[in-house]
Amino acid sequence: MSRVSKPYEIVERALELSTTDGLVVIADEHSSANLRWAGNALTTNGVTRGRTLTVIATVDGAEGTASGVVSRSAVTTDDLEPLVRAAEAAARGAGPAEDAQPLVSGAPASPDFTDAPAETGSEVFSDFAPALGDAFARARAGGRELYGFANHELTSTYVGTSTGLRLRHDQPNGTLELNAKSPDRTRSAWAGRATRDFKDVDPAAMDAELAQRLRWAQRRIELPAGRYETLLPPTAVADLLIYQLWSSTARDAVEGRTVFSTPGGGTRLGETLAPLPLTLRSDPHAPGLESAPFVIAHSSGDSGSVFDNGLPLAPTDWIREGKLERLTTTRHSAGLTGLPVAPGIDNLLLEAGGEKSLEEMVAATTGRALLLTCLWYIREVDPATLLLTGLTRDGVYLVEDGEVVGEVNNFRFNESPVDLLSRASEAGRTEKTLPREWGDWFTRAAMPALRIQDFNMSSVSPGV
Repeated sequence: MSRVSKPYEIVERALELSTTDGLVVIADEHSSANLRWAGNALTTNGVTRGRTLTVIATVDGAEGTASGVVSRSAVTTDDLEPLVRAAEAAARGAGPAEDAQPLVSGAPASPDFTDAPAETGSEVFSDFAPALGDAFARARAGGRELYGFANHELTSTYVGTSTGLRLRHDQPNGTLELNAKSPDRTRSAWAGRATRDFKDVDPAAMDAELAQRLRWAQRRIELPAGRYETLLPPTAVADLLIYQLWSSTARDAVEGRTVFSTPGGGTRLGETLAPLPLTLRSDPHAPGLESAPFVIAHSSGDSGSVFDNGLPLAPTDWIREGKLERLTTTRHSAGLTGLPVAPGIDNLLLEAGGEKSLEEMVAATTGRALLLTCLWYIREVDPATLLLTGLTRDGVYLVEDGEVVGEVNNFRFNESPVDLLSRASEAGRTEKTLPREWGDWFTRAAMPALRIQDFNMSSVSPGV
Protein backbone atom coordinates (compact mmCIF):
# COMPACT_ATOMS: atom_id res chain seq x y z
CA MET A 1 0.00 0.00 0.00
CA SER A 2 1.38 3.40 -0.92
CA ARG A 3 2.37 5.76 1.91
CA VAL A 4 1.98 9.51 1.83
CA SER A 5 5.25 10.66 3.35
CA LYS A 6 6.17 13.96 4.94
CA PRO A 7 7.44 16.49 2.40
CA TYR A 8 11.05 16.37 3.52
CA GLU A 9 10.99 12.57 3.37
CA ILE A 10 9.72 12.73 -0.20
CA VAL A 11 12.56 15.11 -1.08
CA GLU A 12 15.22 12.96 0.59
CA ARG A 13 13.97 9.75 -0.98
CA ALA A 14 13.89 11.30 -4.47
CA LEU A 15 17.49 12.44 -4.02
CA GLU A 16 18.51 8.93 -2.92
CA LEU A 17 16.98 7.48 -6.09
CA SER A 18 18.99 9.72 -8.42
CA THR A 19 21.43 8.14 -10.87
CA THR A 20 22.34 11.33 -12.76
CA ASP A 21 24.99 13.99 -12.14
CA GLY A 22 22.66 16.37 -10.33
CA LEU A 23 19.12 16.55 -8.98
CA VAL A 24 16.85 19.29 -7.68
CA VAL A 25 13.63 18.34 -5.93
CA ILE A 26 10.90 20.86 -5.14
CA ALA A 27 7.95 19.77 -3.00
CA ASP A 28 5.06 22.24 -2.81
CA GLU A 29 2.44 21.55 -0.15
CA HIS A 30 -0.68 23.60 -0.90
CA SER A 31 -3.72 24.40 1.23
CA SER A 32 -6.45 26.93 0.57
CA ALA A 33 -9.70 28.24 2.03
CA ASN A 34 -12.27 30.40 0.29
CA LEU A 35 -15.58 32.20 0.67
CA ARG A 36 -17.85 33.43 -2.12
CA TRP A 37 -20.92 35.63 -1.94
CA ALA A 38 -23.57 37.18 -4.17
CA GLY A 39 -26.49 39.49 -3.53
CA ASN A 40 -25.44 40.16 0.09
CA ALA A 41 -25.32 36.48 1.04
CA LEU A 42 -22.65 33.79 1.26
CA THR A 43 -22.99 31.19 -1.48
CA THR A 44 -20.06 28.77 -1.14
CA ASN A 45 -17.04 28.02 0.96
CA GLY A 46 -14.40 25.34 0.84
CA VAL A 47 -10.99 24.06 1.92
CA THR A 48 -8.52 22.15 -0.26
CA ARG A 49 -5.17 20.38 0.23
CA GLY A 50 -2.65 19.20 -2.32
CA ARG A 51 0.96 18.36 -3.15
CA THR A 52 3.04 18.95 -6.27
CA LEU A 53 6.50 17.47 -6.72
CA THR A 54 8.93 18.80 -9.32
CA VAL A 55 12.08 16.82 -10.13
CA ILE A 56 14.87 18.45 -12.15
CA ALA A 57 17.61 16.06 -13.29
CA THR A 58 20.88 17.23 -14.84
CA VAL A 59 23.27 15.18 -16.98
CA ASP A 60 26.79 16.29 -17.91
CA GLY A 61 27.92 15.50 -21.45
CA ALA A 62 30.75 16.28 -23.79
CA GLU A 63 28.81 19.22 -25.26
CA GLY A 64 27.44 20.55 -21.97
CA THR A 65 24.88 19.90 -19.24
CA ALA A 66 21.32 18.90 -20.10
CA SER A 67 18.29 19.15 -17.84
CA GLY A 68 14.98 17.34 -17.61
CA VAL A 69 11.99 18.59 -15.64
CA VAL A 70 8.94 16.56 -14.62
CA SER A 71 6.14 17.61 -12.24
CA ARG A 72 3.36 15.50 -10.74
CA SER A 73 0.51 16.11 -8.30
CA ALA A 74 -0.58 13.97 -5.35
CA VAL A 75 2.76 12.17 -5.18
CA THR A 76 3.24 9.28 -2.74
CA THR A 77 6.30 7.13 -2.04
CA ASP A 78 5.23 4.61 -4.70
CA ASP A 79 5.24 7.36 -7.34
CA LEU A 80 8.76 8.56 -6.61
CA GLU A 81 10.97 6.21 -8.58
CA PRO A 82 8.96 6.49 -11.84
CA LEU A 83 8.98 10.27 -11.43
CA VAL A 84 12.74 10.48 -10.89
CA ARG A 85 13.39 8.11 -13.80
CA ALA A 86 11.16 10.20 -16.05
CA ALA A 87 13.12 13.36 -15.21
CA GLU A 88 16.40 11.54 -15.81
CA ALA A 89 15.19 10.20 -19.15
CA ALA A 90 14.10 13.69 -20.16
CA ALA A 91 17.57 15.03 -19.30
CA ARG A 92 19.36 12.27 -21.22
CA GLY A 93 17.16 12.87 -24.24
CA ALA A 94 17.65 16.63 -24.26
CA GLY A 95 20.42 18.67 -25.82
CA PRO A 96 22.72 20.84 -23.71
CA ALA A 97 20.78 23.42 -21.68
CA GLU A 98 21.67 26.96 -22.71
CA ASP A 99 21.27 28.20 -19.13
CA ALA A 100 23.39 25.44 -17.57
CA GLN A 101 25.29 26.44 -14.44
CA PRO A 102 26.68 24.47 -11.49
CA LEU A 103 23.87 23.72 -9.03
CA VAL A 104 23.80 26.11 -6.09
CA SER A 105 25.48 24.90 -2.91
CA GLY A 106 26.64 26.19 0.44
CA ALA A 107 23.45 27.71 1.83
CA PRO A 108 22.72 26.72 5.45
CA ALA A 109 19.77 24.37 5.89
CA SER A 110 16.44 25.85 6.93
CA PRO A 111 15.93 24.96 10.61
CA ASP A 112 12.31 23.91 9.95
CA PHE A 113 13.08 21.75 6.90
CA THR A 114 11.87 18.57 8.63
CA ASP A 115 8.78 20.17 10.16
CA ALA A 116 5.25 19.51 8.90
CA PRO A 117 3.93 21.93 6.28
CA ALA A 118 2.00 24.99 7.37
CA GLU A 119 -1.71 24.86 6.58
CA THR A 120 -4.58 27.27 6.28
CA GLY A 121 -8.26 26.56 6.88
CA SER A 122 -11.62 28.18 7.50
CA GLU A 123 -10.34 29.58 10.81
CA VAL A 124 -8.43 32.25 8.82
CA PHE A 125 -11.84 33.91 8.29
CA SER A 126 -12.87 33.81 11.97
CA ASP A 127 -12.82 37.61 12.34
CA PHE A 128 -13.39 38.50 8.71
CA ALA A 129 -16.61 36.52 8.16
CA PRO A 130 -18.67 38.27 10.90
CA ALA A 131 -17.44 41.65 9.66
CA LEU A 132 -18.47 40.68 6.15
CA GLY A 133 -21.92 39.75 7.44
CA ASP A 134 -22.23 43.24 8.98
CA ALA A 135 -21.22 44.75 5.62
CA PHE A 136 -24.00 42.72 3.95
CA ALA A 137 -26.53 44.21 6.35
CA ARG A 138 -25.35 47.78 5.74
CA ALA A 139 -25.36 47.26 1.99
CA ARG A 140 -28.86 45.81 2.08
CA ALA A 141 -30.08 48.78 4.10
CA GLY A 142 -28.35 51.14 1.67
CA GLY A 143 -29.95 49.62 -1.41
CA ARG A 144 -26.86 48.01 -2.93
CA GLU A 145 -25.76 44.43 -3.52
CA LEU A 146 -22.33 42.99 -2.70
CA TYR A 147 -20.65 40.27 -4.73
CA GLY A 148 -17.17 38.84 -4.44
CA PHE A 149 -14.83 36.30 -2.94
CA ALA A 150 -12.08 35.86 -0.38
CA ASN A 151 -9.32 33.35 -0.91
CA HIS A 152 -6.42 32.36 1.34
CA GLU A 153 -3.60 30.07 0.28
CA LEU A 154 -0.60 28.74 2.17
CA THR A 155 2.19 26.98 0.31
CA SER A 156 5.11 25.32 2.06
CA THR A 157 7.93 24.78 -0.43
CA TYR A 158 10.78 22.35 0.28
CA VAL A 159 13.86 22.49 -1.95
CA GLY A 160 16.52 19.78 -1.78
CA THR A 161 19.47 19.28 -4.13
CA SER A 162 22.25 16.78 -4.68
CA THR A 163 24.67 19.57 -3.73
CA GLY A 164 23.30 19.60 -0.19
CA LEU A 165 20.70 22.38 -0.16
CA ARG A 166 17.81 21.81 2.22
CA LEU A 167 15.64 24.93 2.11
CA ARG A 168 12.04 25.70 3.03
CA HIS A 169 9.73 28.67 2.63
CA ASP A 170 6.13 29.15 3.81
CA GLN A 171 4.15 31.59 1.66
CA PRO A 172 0.74 32.86 2.75
CA ASN A 173 -1.30 34.65 0.12
CA GLY A 174 -4.74 36.18 0.58
CA THR A 175 -6.94 38.12 -1.82
CA LEU A 176 -10.27 39.86 -1.31
CA GLU A 177 -12.36 41.27 -4.15
CA LEU A 178 -15.61 43.11 -3.50
CA ASN A 179 -18.07 44.40 -6.08
CA ALA A 180 -21.01 46.62 -5.25
CA LYS A 181 -23.88 46.95 -7.71
CA SER A 182 -27.01 49.03 -7.82
CA PRO A 183 -30.21 46.93 -7.78
CA ASP A 184 -30.83 47.65 -11.47
CA ARG A 185 -27.21 46.61 -12.25
CA THR A 186 -26.54 49.85 -14.15
CA ARG A 187 -23.84 50.95 -11.70
CA SER A 188 -20.89 48.91 -10.47
CA ALA A 189 -17.84 49.58 -8.31
CA TRP A 190 -14.88 47.38 -7.30
CA ALA A 191 -12.37 47.26 -4.47
CA GLY A 192 -9.68 44.69 -3.77
CA ARG A 193 -7.17 43.95 -1.06
CA ALA A 194 -4.15 41.67 -0.68
CA THR A 195 -3.46 40.22 2.75
CA ARG A 196 -1.34 37.61 4.48
CA ASP A 197 -3.89 36.61 7.13
CA PHE A 198 -7.20 38.57 6.73
CA LYS A 199 -6.53 40.45 9.97
CA ASP A 200 -5.78 43.72 8.19
CA VAL A 201 -8.82 43.96 5.91
CA ASP A 202 -11.96 45.90 6.81
CA PRO A 203 -15.12 44.98 4.88
CA ALA A 204 -16.98 47.94 6.39
CA ALA A 205 -14.43 50.44 5.07
CA MET A 206 -14.46 48.79 1.66
CA ASP A 207 -18.27 48.87 1.55
CA ALA A 208 -18.25 52.57 2.47
CA GLU A 209 -15.77 53.26 -0.34
CA LEU A 210 -17.97 51.38 -2.82
CA ALA A 211 -21.12 53.13 -1.64
CA GLN A 212 -19.50 56.49 -2.33
CA ARG A 213 -18.50 55.40 -5.84
CA LEU A 214 -22.04 54.22 -6.59
CA ARG A 215 -23.29 57.65 -5.49
CA TRP A 216 -20.81 59.32 -7.84
CA ALA A 217 -22.15 57.15 -10.64
CA GLN A 218 -25.70 58.50 -10.25
CA ARG A 219 -24.68 61.27 -12.65
CA ARG A 220 -23.45 60.00 -16.02
CA ILE A 221 -21.23 62.13 -18.27
CA GLU A 222 -20.14 61.08 -21.74
CA LEU A 223 -16.59 62.03 -22.74
CA PRO A 224 -14.76 61.47 -26.03
CA ALA A 225 -11.44 59.68 -26.42
CA GLY A 226 -8.40 61.88 -25.91
CA ARG A 227 -5.56 62.69 -23.57
CA TYR A 228 -6.55 63.52 -20.00
CA GLU A 229 -4.80 64.28 -16.75
CA THR A 230 -5.48 61.03 -14.93
CA LEU A 231 -5.23 59.81 -11.36
CA LEU A 232 -4.14 56.17 -11.33
CA PRO A 233 -4.94 54.38 -8.05
CA PRO A 234 -2.35 52.01 -6.53
CA THR A 235 -3.99 48.91 -8.06
CA ALA A 236 -3.64 50.29 -11.60
CA VAL A 237 -0.07 51.44 -10.97
CA ALA A 238 0.76 47.94 -9.74
CA ASP A 239 -0.68 46.24 -12.83
CA LEU A 240 1.37 48.47 -15.14
CA LEU A 241 4.66 48.22 -13.24
CA ILE A 242 4.42 44.47 -12.69
CA TYR A 243 4.23 44.08 -16.46
CA GLN A 244 7.19 46.42 -16.77
CA LEU A 245 9.18 44.26 -14.33
CA TRP A 246 8.28 41.11 -16.26
CA SER A 247 9.59 42.85 -19.41
CA SER A 248 12.90 43.99 -17.90
CA THR A 249 15.15 41.01 -18.65
CA ALA A 250 18.75 42.06 -19.27
CA ARG A 251 19.44 39.66 -22.13
CA ASP A 252 16.51 40.91 -24.20
CA ALA A 253 17.58 44.50 -23.54
CA VAL A 254 21.18 43.86 -24.55
CA GLU A 255 20.00 42.12 -27.72
CA GLY A 256 17.93 45.15 -28.71
CA ARG A 257 14.43 43.74 -28.23
CA THR A 258 12.92 45.86 -25.48
CA VAL A 259 12.17 49.35 -24.29
CA PHE A 260 15.32 49.11 -22.14
CA SER A 261 17.58 48.71 -25.21
CA THR A 262 19.62 51.50 -26.76
CA PRO A 263 20.18 51.93 -30.51
CA GLY A 264 23.29 50.16 -31.66
CA GLY A 265 23.44 47.82 -28.67
CA GLY A 266 23.57 48.22 -24.91
CA THR A 267 20.97 49.11 -22.32
CA ARG A 268 19.43 52.18 -20.73
CA LEU A 269 20.91 51.40 -17.32
CA GLY A 270 21.77 54.65 -15.58
CA GLU A 271 19.27 56.65 -17.63
CA THR A 272 16.73 58.84 -15.87
CA LEU A 273 13.25 57.45 -16.50
CA ALA A 274 11.23 59.69 -14.20
CA PRO A 275 11.49 63.32 -13.04
CA LEU A 276 10.08 62.33 -9.65
CA PRO A 277 12.44 60.55 -7.21
CA LEU A 278 10.73 57.21 -7.83
CA THR A 279 12.32 54.04 -6.46
CA LEU A 280 10.98 50.74 -7.75
CA ARG A 281 12.34 47.87 -5.69
CA SER A 282 11.87 44.30 -4.52
CA ASP A 283 12.82 42.93 -1.12
CA PRO A 284 12.00 39.38 0.07
CA HIS A 285 11.89 40.71 3.64
CA ALA A 286 9.65 43.75 3.03
CA PRO A 287 7.24 43.94 6.00
CA GLY A 288 3.82 42.60 5.07
CA LEU A 289 5.03 41.59 1.60
CA GLU A 290 7.50 38.86 2.58
CA SER A 291 8.35 36.41 -0.19
CA ALA A 292 10.80 33.56 -0.75
CA PRO A 293 14.37 34.64 0.15
CA PHE A 294 15.85 32.24 -2.40
CA VAL A 295 15.13 31.32 -6.02
CA ILE A 296 12.35 28.78 -6.56
CA ALA A 297 12.26 27.89 -10.27
CA HIS A 298 10.06 25.03 -11.51
CA SER A 299 11.14 25.67 -15.11
CA SER A 300 13.62 27.74 -17.11
CA GLY A 301 12.70 30.77 -19.16
CA ASP A 302 13.73 34.33 -19.99
CA SER A 303 13.59 35.43 -16.35
CA GLY A 304 14.43 32.27 -14.40
CA SER A 305 16.60 29.17 -14.48
CA VAL A 306 16.17 25.78 -12.82
CA PHE A 307 19.93 25.77 -12.23
CA ASP A 308 19.52 28.78 -9.90
CA ASN A 309 17.22 27.00 -7.43
CA GLY A 310 18.26 27.94 -3.91
CA LEU A 311 20.23 31.03 -4.94
CA PRO A 312 19.88 33.64 -2.15
CA LEU A 313 17.88 36.77 -2.98
CA ALA A 314 18.75 40.23 -1.73
CA PRO A 315 16.90 43.56 -1.75
CA THR A 316 17.14 45.01 -5.26
CA ASP A 317 16.43 48.48 -6.62
CA TRP A 318 15.19 48.27 -10.21
CA ILE A 319 14.79 52.05 -10.45
CA ARG A 320 16.51 54.27 -7.91
CA GLU A 321 15.63 57.95 -7.51
CA GLY A 322 14.19 57.93 -11.02
CA LYS A 323 17.18 56.20 -12.71
CA LEU A 324 17.17 52.70 -14.18
CA GLU A 325 19.37 50.72 -11.81
CA ARG A 326 18.97 46.99 -12.56
CA LEU A 327 17.57 44.60 -15.14
CA THR A 328 16.63 41.05 -14.19
CA THR A 329 19.25 38.36 -14.77
CA THR A 330 19.86 34.71 -14.04
CA ARG A 331 23.44 33.59 -13.40
CA HIS A 332 23.58 32.56 -17.06
CA SER A 333 22.25 35.82 -18.52
CA ALA A 334 24.42 37.83 -16.11
CA GLY A 335 27.43 36.09 -17.60
CA LEU A 336 26.25 36.78 -21.15
CA THR A 337 25.54 40.47 -20.55
CA GLY A 338 28.27 41.33 -18.05
CA LEU A 339 25.63 42.68 -15.65
CA PRO A 340 25.19 41.79 -11.97
CA VAL A 341 23.16 38.73 -11.00
CA ALA A 342 19.67 40.06 -10.19
CA PRO A 343 16.96 37.38 -10.18
CA GLY A 344 13.33 38.35 -10.02
CA ILE A 345 11.77 38.58 -6.55
CA ASP A 346 8.10 37.90 -5.84
CA ASN A 347 7.12 41.37 -4.62
CA LEU A 348 7.30 44.93 -5.92
CA LEU A 349 7.27 48.34 -4.22
CA LEU A 350 7.22 51.86 -5.67
CA GLU A 351 8.18 54.70 -3.36
CA ALA A 352 8.55 58.42 -3.94
CA GLY A 353 8.21 59.95 -0.49
CA GLY A 354 4.65 61.11 -1.09
CA GLU A 355 2.29 61.50 1.85
CA LYS A 356 -1.11 62.21 0.27
CA SER A 357 -3.89 59.66 0.05
CA LEU A 358 -5.73 59.22 -3.24
CA GLU A 359 -8.61 61.22 -1.77
CA GLU A 360 -6.25 64.10 -0.95
CA MET A 361 -4.82 63.99 -4.46
CA VAL A 362 -8.36 64.24 -5.84
CA ALA A 363 -9.05 67.24 -3.60
CA ALA A 364 -5.84 68.94 -4.79
CA THR A 365 -6.83 68.66 -8.46
CA THR A 366 -7.20 71.94 -10.31
CA GLY A 367 -9.15 71.97 -13.54
CA ARG A 368 -10.34 68.67 -14.95
CA ALA A 369 -8.98 65.14 -14.47
CA LEU A 370 -10.10 61.52 -14.60
CA LEU A 371 -10.04 59.19 -11.59
CA LEU A 372 -9.75 55.50 -12.46
CA THR A 373 -10.78 52.48 -10.40
CA CYS A 374 -8.78 49.74 -12.10
CA LEU A 375 -7.51 48.33 -15.38
CA TRP A 376 -8.12 44.98 -17.04
CA TYR A 377 -7.48 42.99 -20.20
CA ILE A 378 -3.97 44.44 -20.46
CA ARG A 379 -2.07 43.26 -23.54
CA GLU A 380 1.27 44.17 -25.11
CA VAL A 381 1.20 46.02 -28.44
CA ASP A 382 4.88 46.83 -29.04
CA PRO A 383 7.76 45.35 -26.96
CA ALA A 384 10.20 47.91 -28.36
CA THR A 385 8.35 50.68 -26.50
CA LEU A 386 6.45 48.45 -24.05
CA LEU A 387 3.24 49.94 -25.42
CA LEU A 388 0.30 48.32 -23.64
CA THR A 389 -3.39 48.45 -24.36
CA GLY A 390 -6.27 47.64 -22.05
CA LEU A 391 -9.59 48.80 -20.68
CA THR A 392 -10.84 50.73 -17.70
CA ARG A 393 -13.39 48.97 -15.53
CA ASP A 394 -15.89 49.44 -12.69
CA GLY A 395 -15.84 53.20 -12.59
CA VAL A 396 -14.10 56.12 -14.31
CA TYR A 397 -14.95 59.41 -12.61
CA LEU A 398 -14.64 63.04 -13.65
CA VAL A 399 -12.90 65.35 -11.19
CA GLU A 400 -13.39 69.10 -11.53
CA ASP A 401 -11.56 71.52 -9.24
CA GLY A 402 -11.08 68.96 -6.49
CA GLU A 403 -14.52 67.34 -6.54
CA VAL A 404 -15.86 64.22 -8.23
CA VAL A 405 -18.83 65.37 -10.32
CA GLY A 406 -19.92 62.11 -11.93
CA GLU A 407 -19.07 58.88 -13.69
CA VAL A 408 -17.91 58.86 -17.29
CA ASN A 409 -17.83 56.13 -19.91
CA ASN A 410 -15.09 53.51 -20.02
CA PHE A 411 -12.12 53.79 -22.34
CA ARG A 412 -9.50 51.72 -24.09
CA PHE A 413 -6.04 53.07 -23.30
CA ASN A 414 -2.71 52.86 -25.12
CA GLU A 415 0.26 53.65 -22.90
CA SER A 416 3.74 52.46 -21.99
CA PRO A 417 4.43 52.24 -18.24
CA VAL A 418 7.98 53.48 -18.91
CA ASP A 419 6.61 56.54 -20.69
CA LEU A 420 4.03 57.07 -17.94
CA LEU A 421 6.79 57.31 -15.33
CA SER A 422 8.34 60.15 -17.34
CA ARG A 423 5.01 62.03 -17.23
CA ALA A 424 4.14 61.44 -13.58
CA SER A 425 3.75 64.82 -11.91
CA GLU A 426 2.74 63.64 -8.42
CA ALA A 427 2.96 60.48 -6.34
CA GLY A 428 0.91 59.76 -3.25
CA ARG A 429 1.82 57.63 -0.27
CA THR A 430 2.81 54.03 -0.85
CA GLU A 431 0.32 51.43 0.38
CA LYS A 432 -0.29 47.72 -0.04
CA THR A 433 -2.54 47.02 -3.00
CA LEU A 434 -4.03 44.19 -5.03
CA PRO A 435 -3.27 44.26 -8.77
CA ARG A 436 -6.59 43.41 -10.38
CA GLU A 437 -5.31 42.16 -13.74
CA TRP A 438 -2.36 40.13 -12.43
CA GLY A 439 -3.81 39.16 -9.05
CA ASP A 440 -3.85 35.45 -9.95
CA TRP A 441 -0.05 35.49 -10.37
CA PHE A 442 1.37 38.44 -8.45
CA THR A 443 -0.22 39.87 -5.30
CA ARG A 444 2.58 41.26 -3.13
CA ALA A 445 2.72 44.91 -4.19
CA ALA A 446 2.84 48.32 -2.54
CA MET A 447 2.29 51.37 -4.73
CA PRO A 448 1.32 55.04 -4.53
CA ALA A 449 -1.36 56.66 -6.60
CA LEU A 450 0.16 58.59 -9.52
CA ARG A 451 -1.00 61.73 -11.28
CA ILE A 452 -0.25 61.32 -14.98
CA GLN A 453 -0.34 64.12 -17.51
CA ASP A 454 -1.96 63.42 -20.90
CA PHE A 455 -2.92 59.79 -20.29
CA ASN A 456 -3.95 58.40 -23.68
CA MET A 457 -7.55 57.22 -23.72
CA SER A 458 -7.41 56.01 -27.30
CA SER A 459 -11.08 55.11 -27.79
CA VAL A 460 -14.39 54.91 -25.94
CA SER A 461 -15.29 51.44 -24.66
CA PRO A 462 -18.82 50.27 -23.88
CA GLY A 463 -17.44 47.84 -21.27
CA VAL A 464 -18.57 47.95 -17.65
